[in-house]
Parts: sequence; C-alpha cells; structure tokens
Amino acid sequence: MPSQTFHTMEQMSALILIVEDEPQLAEVLEAYAQQEGYRTERAGDGNVALTAFRASRPDLILLDVMLPGRSGLEVLKIVRGEGATPVILVTAHAEETDQIVGLELGADDYVVKPFRPREVMARVKAVLRRTITALQDTGPLLRVGPLEVDRRAVEVRVGGQPLALTPAEFRLLAHMAEAPGRAFTREDLLAAALPDSDALERVVDAHLASVRRKLDGCGAGGLLRTVRGVGYRLETQP
Repeated sequence: MPSQTFHTMEQMSALILIVEDEPQLAEVLEAYAQQEGYRTERAGDGNVALTAFRASRPDLILLDVMLPGRSGLEVLKIVRGEGATPVILVTAHAEETDQIVGLELGADDYVVKPFRPREVMARVKAVLRRTITALQDTGPLLRVGPLEVDRRAVEVRVGGQPLALTPAEFRLLAHMAEAPGRAFTREDLLAAALPDSDALERVVDAHLASVRRKLDGCGAGGLLRTVRGVGYRLETQP
C-alpha cells in the first residue's frame, strides 16, 4: 500500500486523468495518486479518454499506449493539437523507437511496463513540478532574432504570433534562448528539459526536430542549428 506523504498545495489541486484499460492496474495507479494528494479521473479506452480530457481539462494525463477504440498515440496527437497538457505515456514496449515516436508526438515522459507505482508517481511529481516552475517563472522576456520567449506566460512567439510548442519543447527552446550562439550538448539539453527522466539523449533530437519544423513553418527557419559532433545552437538571426 502507498505510504502516507505530505501534500503540497500544487498536488492537492492537480487533477490526473488515468487512461488504462486494465481495471486492476488502473485501480492501483488511482490509489497511489490519491494517496499522494491528487484528484483523479479514469478512462478505459481512447474515445472515453478524449471525452474526459475535453470535459475536465486535467493537469496531467497518464496515458497507456495500447488502448481499445483509439490508441494512446492517437489520443496524444489529438490532445497535443488542442493544448499543452502534460502527458506521460505508459508503454509495454521497451524498444527505443516506440519511445521516440511518443516523444516526437509531444509526450513529456514515459514509463515502461512492468513498473512500480511509486516510480510512476515520481514521474508525475517531476513533470508537474517542471510545469509549475515554468508557470511561476518571472524572468525577463528572452529575444533571439524574431523569436520571443515569454517564460511567465509559457509562450513562444515569432513575429508576435504564438508558436504551438509542447512543454518539453518550450523548456528546451527557453533554455537555449538564455545563451544564443552557444553550442549545447544533448546531455545539457536533456538535463534542462527532462532532469528527472531516464530518457535517452536521442529524445532531444526528436523534440528539436519538431521545434525546427514549427520554426520553419512560421518563417523562422535557420534559427535552430545542428552543431556536428556537439549538439545544437540557437542563432541570433535566421
């Protein structure tokens, strides 16, 4: 059974949507989440998950990949098209390619079955903590060429127009915008975006490939550069 813990105000107000088609596993995750002080909702298939997401707008989604009705990856893609709600994927596949696909679609982190419920709760806390920290950031606006990073609003704008980024993409770009022209290693960027995850360094490539496509699409192509043998750099001019 989960142990007694101290509940922060952030935990008490956070709503976790648990999307899992195995009732016993869903019950265990819900019990641990509630013991940690979170409010919870459950959904057993992809279509119900989308209905619940749109109705209650949870603070985080624990999303199983293998679901009836509509797969977890399909749900993730739709959720990402409608907002930046943090998502942790739960997958039975340990293959790196499966994890990369989920992260490319905008997942904030992932856990692989079989897992310990406390491990999942640790990931939930970490992702929510990063989200809350971003929302509380009162630092100055960061400007790099046509790019404006508003850490207080958790928003990136190009030429005044908002750029739709996932939470992990925002953290990566904001971190790079603090030192334009500097070459960051993948290890540096992974530590900045997913410090409490065991994600692989290739995850950075997946996230930044998505960022590059979005920058290209709004006329800011060339801002994000690959530094061969090192990592990535944010240019001061496209």
